[in-house]
Amino acid sequence: MAERQRRTPRQARAESTIDAILDATFQLLEADGATRLTTNHIAERAGVSIGTLYQYFGGKQDILAAVAQRRAAAVRDAIAQTLIDRPEIGSVRAIVRALMNGVEGSPATRQVLFDALFRQSQDGMLAHHHQAFLASIAGRARLEIALTNESAFVLTHAVIGLLRAAAAEPDLGLDPALLEDELVRMMEAYVAALATA
Repeated sequence: MAERQRRTPRQARAESTIDAILDATFQLLEADGATRLTTNHIAERAGVSIGTLYQYFGGKQDILAAVAQRRAAAVRDAIAQTLIDRPEIGSVRAIVRALMNGVEGSPATRQVLFDALFRQSQDGMLAHHHQAFLASIAGRARLEIALTNESAFVLTHAVIGLLRAAAAEPDLGLDPALLEDELVRMMEAYVAALATA
């Protein structure tokens, strides 16, 4: 039996309900962690009925994916704007910083959200973000390098993959400032290599 089609919010009230559900999910993740997160707790914290929650989401994983998508889209848009405003190589640090700080919360929360986003990659969500990023800078960013589809893929996924790994291994005790320096070093070297290719 096919799953019932979820409602798409069309009015400000529906958008407000979605926002409340996503905000409540993030708050509960931070307070109690993923193992204690339930749709009943989310609905209660959001101030909506469980039936209302299920009008928009199929379950907890769908809600987590929506939280992750919303945060990923905000980061993607911030990075695109950085490249449009400051296309020089010096903007690499601003981009790395946006990626590091874009997924807020504790290491455990970030890991849950990274996992939710990567689970959605099977549905083409990461490809969607990649294409949306390229479309948003096309003709607007005057880059010092020529981006191929492959080099753009490396630029948009290398840091994300490493940040996901760092979130998965909090016991390593990685210093955020030093990790930022290393990520910037890696990306600047890659961008410099692209510029001379």
